[in-house]
Amino acid sequence: MKTKKGFRVRNVCGHQIIVAEGEENIDFTSIITLNESAALLWTSVEKKDNFTVDDLKQILLDNYEVSDDIAEHDAKALADKWIEAGIVEKTDGDE
Repeated sequence: MKTKKGFRVRNVCGHQIIVAEGEENIDFTSIITLNESAALLWTSVEKKDNFTVDDLKQILLDNYEVSDDIAEHDAKALADKWIEAGIVEKTDGDE
């Protein structure tokens, strides 16, 4: 997977949100608010050429006291939400 160009995390009034930069990405039908762990994951992968659910899982394991199963479940669920929201796209080799 990779994040789509033009989307960045910004702190707006104490809330971490994904904002679109550039006219081609403007869509005000939804706002994506991130909790602390989701913001950490996004900022960890937003400039990478490619990342996997396993990469997200490892970031969770490195930063939080969480079991391997929970980290994997949460990483997969978040990746699916990002894909559905259109801020992440699948790349070759993704399931």
